[in-house]
Amino acid sequence: MRMVAILAALAAAAGVAARAADKGDAAKGKDVFQQCAVCHNPDSDEKKMGPGLKGLFQKDKLTNGKKPTEANVRAKIDEGGNGMPPYKDLLSDQEKDDLIAYLKTL
Repeated sequence: MRMVAILAALAAAAGVAARAADKGDAAKGKDVFQQCAVCHNPDSDEKKMGPGLKGLFQKDKLTNGKKPTEANVRAKIDEGGNGMPPYKDLLSDQEKDDLIAYLKTL
């Protein structure tokens, strides 16, 4: 009986980890990005109104000097700054997850 409980706990933990690692949908994020494309190039480093986002997660740092982690990119999306409006209340958490998944593909 104890073995069954342990196996059930391990299976549940594996499912949670898989969902956490795969929480965004890049295809949906591409649609969300259309709002961002007015100011950001997705396929170039060239600045539009805001910086180009090609290779965003491979860069050494963001324009604010922080490392391009999911948390730092999400904070920038939420808070805005330097002419970028805050999207904290304009995008749902799922839309932000999808957007970040898309940004990782650039």
